[in-house]
Amino acid sequence: MPTYPTNIGQAAQASGVSAKMIRHYENIGLIHKAKRTFSGYRTYTDSDLHTLRFIRQARALGFSIKQIGELLDLWQNRRRASSRVKALALTHVAELDAKIRELEAMKRTLESLVAHCHGDERPDCPILEGLANGRGASRGGESMKVQPM
Repeated sequence: MPTYPTNIGQAAQASGVSAKMIRHYENIGLIHKAKRTFSGYRTYTDSDLHTLRFIRQARALGFSIKQIGELLDLWQNRRRASSRVKALALTHVAELDAKIRELEAMKRTLESLVAHCHGDERPDCPILEGLANGRGASRGGESMKVQPM
């Protein structure tokens, strides 16, 4: 782990966040603008790398950029109430549960379409017909009925 200012490539490698995403996070204000060398190259400290790793882990858990900003603010505030962090995490868990239900409904609908497809040399295809007729999964999380061909 570096203990000196690193350039963006080294920061990307050390943090697991691509240089492109580091620049993006700077542009949207998720992280502060990097210090620059006399020749204009960005430099990052160990503290910056720690923040980038925090962001990478939060993204891996599916937190939105807005939520990560809130988590960063809480993480950097030593006087924070852990109840605020827990509430944010519980909200995200509920969002993940809703997404899981939506994905399960999509899967059921697709499985039903696949079950009605003969998968042979015939041109009739219930999968394509279902997609063309709007008989796919709804955004509300419920599987729609599929009419066999």
